[in-house]
Amino acid sequence: MMQPFTNLTSTALPLRAENVDTDQIIPARYLTAVTQAGMGDGLFSWWRYKRDGSPNPDFVLNQPQYKGAEVLVAGRNFGIGSSREHAVWALTQYGFRAVISPGFADIFYNNSLKNGLLPVRLPEEIVNRLLDLIEEAPQTTISIDLENQTIALPSVSGEQWTARSFDIDPFRRWCLVRGFDELDYLLDKDKQISDFEASATF
Repeated sequence: MMQPFTNLTSTALPLRAENVDTDQIIPARYLTAVTQAGMGDGLFSWWRYKRDGSPNPDFVLNQPQYKGAEVLVAGRNFGIGSSREHAVWALTQYGFRAVISPGFADIFYNNSLKNGLLPVRLPEEIVNRLLDLIEEAPQTTISIDLENQTIALPSVSGEQWTARSFDIDPFRRWCLVRGFDELDYLLDKDKQISDFEASATF
């Protein structure tokens, strides 16, 4: 089972980049792995490490003020490119539980929901303001209530943002709240399936 997702309050990490593809999220050399273990080490490795393997201090993932953030805020078209599920594994293994963006690639979006990572679409102007705020005040927190499909955002430049709603497929929300993937969902129905088979006439 996955970790259930009901409510999350966390600081956020700003990735001021658009059209981030899955190869940038996790390079192809990591795709030989068949488990999620250690996948977080390769997250954004093109940007995260120098050629000699040492951390790049200019990349946001290596900046101490964002350590421990469980929310990633990124630009438009996040997760484009190949359909590699490893991209979601890298994000979750690093510690992210939600990604906020104006838009996601469809395959990445669906892979996220199947693997316990919540993708939240918000208007581009809101995301840009949020990026500004997180860069100015890294201690800023974001609160996500998945059961009610709302996200509470901090005030920006004197403008108080009330809780905003976001869309998510009801079945995927149900699974995330319970920490179920598709197999867990079927196993949870095992007794009902057995009872139906026992009572059915063919």
